Amino acid sequence: MIPGSKILLYGKGVFTTIAVHDAKPFFWDKHWKRLTENAATLGIDLSRYTETEISDAVHGAAAELKTGRIRVSFFDESPAELWSGEGEPEVSLSLLTGRSRQGPANPGLTISPHRVNSTSPLAGTKSCNYLEPLMALQEANARRFEEGIRLNERGEVASACVANVFWVKDENLFTPSLRTGCLAGTTREYILENLACEEVEAGIEALHEADEIFLTSAGLGSVQAAEFEGRPLKRADHPLIRLLPF
Repeated sequence: MIPGSKILLYGKGVFTTIAVHDAKPFFWDKHWKRLTENAATLGIDLSRYTETEISDAVHGAAAELKTGRIRVSFFDESPAELWSGEGEPEVSLSLLTGRSRQGPANPGLTISPHRVNSTSPLAGTKSCNYLEPLMALQEANARRFEEGIRLNERGEVASACVANVFWVKDENLFTPSLRTGCLAGTTREYILENLACEEVEAGIEALHEADEIFLTSAGLGSVQAAEFEGRPLKRADHPLIRLLPF
């Protein structure tokens, strides 16, 4: 990595994590769309790369991996103006493969004290500057919870620390709208395309009153929470669990 580059000094980059099962990378089109949109938000020029060549690389890696995860990252290695400012703009690509995430099957959830800022220019962007959600997760783990629910500055439910959140009340399915500052997850998008679900701006009382709560991500798939703030949750065979192909 280039000393004095924007990725090294500021974490300027975008990434996505793709689930791989039976040598197939799931939701590639959704991942590529989000990568390009997020790169544009951060001012990262991906013009030297084509979707075809990245898709070929991802599918080739998936064929070797069989089952697991692929992280695709674009790093802005341009020189940082506040330091040297010398050199040509450069964007590099990284493909990292690994086994499937070994998350808890039925996590216990708490309320995170670390809020999502829906007005941030990074809101909804999967940036390589990922310390904030990881620190929120570590705080929840330190209190012996598997995950935390993050609110935004208005007190609205936004997401889990490193996953999207869905919940059921009276057989109706809900998830935070993108206006809350949550990430537009690829798994979240697939669920919204296939199940009746209302996108809402709701306070934490919605989860206190929920019958079921689910976490979704490419790494986790879909998992059903066992409890929220110590309150046991209903366990049911919800279509959301059966919907995903992985």
